[in-house]
Amino acid sequence: MNVWNIIIPILTLLVGVVLGFVFGVFYLRNQMTRIQNDPEMLQKMAKQMGYNMNKQQLQRAQQMLQKQKSGPRRK
Repeated sequence: MNVWNIIIPILTLLVGVVLGFVFGVFYLRNQMTRIQNDPEMLQKMAKQMGYNMNKQQLQRAQQMLQKQKSGPRRK
């Protein structure tokens, strides 16, 4: 059995996991930015989670998301 038959699949798996994680983080950040700017998307997400929000609740949620984005970042 050749050493490369073991190293290449493990290396491929690690590269796939890292790239998948990076893509997932990028996609999630992009979606959160869209949700902050679009009240219809926020309402759609809330309905998918089982919440029915009125306009006042939507405005509060948007303000909360925008504060969270502009606030200091934790390390």
